Amino acid sequence: MHHLTGKFVWYEHQSADVAAARRFYDELFGWHTELMPMGEQRYPLIMNGSTGIGGFTTLAAGGGPAQWRSYVSVADLDTSYRLAVAAGARSLQAPTEFGDVGRGAVIQDPTGATLALWTGSQADPPDAPRDPVGHFCWTELSTPDARRALAFYEQVLGYGHQTQTLPQGEYHKLTRDGHQRGGLAQCPDATQPAMWLPYVAVADAEATLAHAQRLGARSLMPLHDVPGVGRMGMLHDPQGASIAFIQLS
Repeated sequence: MHHLTGKFVWYEHQSADVAAARRFYDELFGWHTELMPMGEQRYPLIMNGSTGIGGFTTLAAGGGPAQWRSYVSVADLDTSYRLAVAAGARSLQAPTEFGDVGRGAVIQDPTGATLALWTGSQADPPDAPRDPVGHFCWTELSTPDARRALAFYEQVLGYGHQTQTLPQGEYHKLTRDGHQRGGLAQCPDATQPAMWLPYVAVADAEATLAHAQRLGARSLMPLHDVPGVGRMGMLHDPQGASIAFIQLS
């Protein structure tokens, strides 16, 4: 079984109103939802075309704000989970079986960001030269302590990093096995909690933002160009979860 440790392989929207979240994202990104049997329950599976890319779950009462949870692949869940806890992470869910789909655990890193560790029962999908429109294409950690977070993820997931100096500060591209796996940056507002933010590839950033706002989303920043990468935006969906989108160059 081939697992690409450090690759983000799944994304899950968690809110109190799954039906509303499904309507919003199906309309915005052209997704559709299929119900996948999982034990005695049926899991709302996010489909982009014929490919499953994520899912929806219902937050229990008092379970916190709506959010997107990112899942990173690890070859050995138990070992990665132990490494994370020993390196200062807080355990939010110990390694757990999820039917015949795989095994997962949830941690909060030492800077406060939540992340799911995942070992699937199937091999991870191979890296593609370019993610298609509607797919998740990047995952980025914004944290009040970038140095501490960088050291943690290098230790637990075996990342290397490439650092760029941008007008807003240093940006670290997380690498493993010759591939860029995600980004990590110091949050400019120290009062904001650390979080992993997923990006979705879109065909037209302006049209996506306008459509999202018509559907009740709130823009978190003006659209802007990332040299050599594309044009991006960020929003709060109607449930309050943050997500980014990018029109790739």
